[in-house]
Amino acid sequence: MAEYTSLEKIRLAKIEALRAAGIEPFPHRAERTHTSTQAIASFEKAEKEAGQAAPAEMKATLAGRLRAVRPMGKVTFAHIEDGDGRIQLFLRANDIGEDKLELFNRTFDLGDFIQAAGFIFRTRTGEVTLHVQDFRMLSKAVSPLPAAKDEATSDGQVIRHAALEDPELRARQRYADLAVNPEVRQVFRRRAAIIRALRQFLDERGFLEVETPILQPIYGGAAAKPFVTHHNQLKQDLYLRISFELYLKRLLVGNLERVYEMGRDFRNEGVSYKHNPEFTQLEFYWAYADYLQVMELTEQMVAYVAEKVLGTLRVTYQGHELDFTPPWRRLEMRQGLKETTGIDIAAHPTAESLFEALKKTGKMPDPRATRGKLIDFMLSEFLEPTLIQPTFLYNYPRDISPLAKSKPGDPLTVERFEAYVAGFELCNAFTELNDPLDQESRFLEMGRDYAAEDEEKHPMDDDYLRAMRYGMPPNGGFGMGVDRLAMLLTDKHSIRDVLLFPHLRETKEN
Repeated sequence: MAEYTSLEKIRLAKIEALRAAGIEPFPHRAERTHTSTQAIASFEKAEKEAGQAAPAEMKATLAGRLRAVRPMGKVTFAHIEDGDGRIQLFLRANDIGEDKLELFNRTFDLGDFIQAAGFIFRTRTGEVTLHVQDFRMLSKAVSPLPAAKDEATSDGQVIRHAALEDPELRARQRYADLAVNPEVRQVFRRRAAIIRALRQFLDERGFLEVETPILQPIYGGAAAKPFVTHHNQLKQDLYLRISFELYLKRLLVGNLERVYEMGRDFRNEGVSYKHNPEFTQLEFYWAYADYLQVMELTEQMVAYVAEKVLGTLRVTYQGHELDFTPPWRRLEMRQGLKETTGIDIAAHPTAESLFEALKKTGKMPDPRATRGKLIDFMLSEFLEPTLIQPTFLYNYPRDISPLAKSKPGDPLTVERFEAYVAGFELCNAFTELNDPLDQESRFLEMGRDYAAEDEEKHPMDDDYLRAMRYGMPPNGGFGMGVDRLAMLLTDKHSIRDVLLFPHLRETKEN
């Protein structure tokens, strides 16, 4: 049984009082002729058409959540908020009766969903308002919305209404956050627009959207620790996918030349401002293309999305003005690391040699790290924070890119790029490896490169190798964290601000 606070007990008593008066606080049906925005727009249009004359009376039935109530004797002003916006209500005893006005003031609380019918007019202070002729409860809120803050109305009065400002509480109770912070609703509308624009861009260029398994018998396509589950009937362990890659590339073997998927990946790793164990990924694979063509498509796609969603290619993010106008800067990884660390990774072909060089920088990586992980350490500690404007970092060491094709004449370097913006990675792409013999040796090499208990090691996928042996066309592949793009285009520092329900550590209250 729930334990109710004193305020909740008062509201529960109001529910019983309403029922005793023959009023159902949770009726089955609701009516609405306009949203708040539609009602205001329609009235303003009628005003414009009427010119100097008074516009014809416009009837409306509205519904929404009570966000402010201000009783003033025999009249009460209130505001309701719906999915579109907010509108003022004007209730007067002369119109609805003193008993009904008293019922409203006594039993209706902030957070309640109500329905109000009447006609639209403009007050002396200029605010478009619903003059209420009838109202009813649609859903009684038992719990008060969190916190409170003051806000001035158009007539200079100060009203007090619910708010929510604690970041931890907002993430844990996203439903309350959305209810009281309109700007948060706008973030998620923008996120939806970003996803819609990504699909439009790829669909218009002949890419086919597909769906691949979330539960996989072998995880692969990235170096990450998976979540493990068990299928009882099959008596088989399965993994939540860490990437779509190996399944999407199987489709290239089947002559689907341009494929993409946008959906959830799962990595059993740490939580940070840019990582969540469950995240939205976009991957595409493009037959007969290489990483240079994918690079051009990437900058075109992000520019397209920014223009479609924001109407501009210049975006302010955490105080930086980012310019997504193509072409973006290109920087070879080896050169970038040399400029920021003074270390030429080509001069250190072993992990031991590179570790000794890194010790001299004053930053200590894990002495047990592989050469690939040491290079990742250099990238994250030294180079990544300097990459503010959109930048393609390209030509990566082979030992951290098991699925990418080597550069002609340089077997230790692969045709891979990552795009960095605002100091963090946005996307990753390769000229994909399509030689099944080379791929098999890479899988074996990756298995040796990691300790036996290391859950990030890349397992051998025999079925994927079987598919490759049928022949895979040369292709370019791409993966991007959609949540990170949403962060950039909504100016949010933390990934949890663009996830409706981010993963958070359990608390005693949970």
